[in-house]
Amino acid sequence: QVQLVESGGRLVQAGGSLRLSCAASGRAFSNYAAGWFRQTPGKERDFVAAISTSGESTWYADSVKDRFTISRDNAKNTLYLQMNNLKPEDTAVYYCNLKFGISEYWGQGTQVTVSS
Repeated sequence: QVQLVESGGRLVQAGGSLRLSCAASGRAFSNYAAGWFRQTPGKERDFVAAISTSGESTWYADSVKDRFTISRDNAKNTLYLQMNNLKPEDTAVYYCNLKFGISEYWGQGTQVTVSS
């Protein structure tokens, strides 16, 4: 079993930056591919970014490419999402995700609100 706790979400002005963190406890964090997703009311949860177990490979949604950076520190069991040049359309609840085989875990989410 893995528990995930996100933090770092808050209200920020457009053009600003935030760094989200996702602390993992339980089984070996480094065994899991990891990612960030986001969701707004009434809409599906959308993919934002993903990272391989070692951190060598990353993938991004087109909407955040060149603005967001996903990273991980396997020694600290923590996943990060650095978000720069934030836009009002980035407003959402952000969730971290770990996946290994058929095992998948989600955090409780952290609210990011970008004001124009």
